[in-house]
Amino acid sequence: MPERPSDPHAPRAPYMKVLAALVTEIEAGKYAPGAKIPSEAELCERFGVARETARRAVRELRERGLVETEWGKGTFVRRADNDET
Repeated sequence: MPERPSDPHAPRAPYMKVLAALVTEIEAGKYAPGAKIPSEAELCERFGVARETARRAVRELRERGLVETEWGKGTFVRRADNDET
């Protein structure tokens, strides 16, 4: 049986845990603009989730405009529009 979070406002779906951690790390500057974020395999290992769960979290980051994925290269933190010169 899945463990229930102690905070009733905490994210419930596993992908939301991965998503929240990555958003926090990006906003804190752990991954600077242009930096590569961990691969799906690395996220699976780190959070103990299935590949589709990691993929969904990364897809949500893309939809929010925080990252962009380059096929065959990885997923990178987007640069702010005013940073591109």
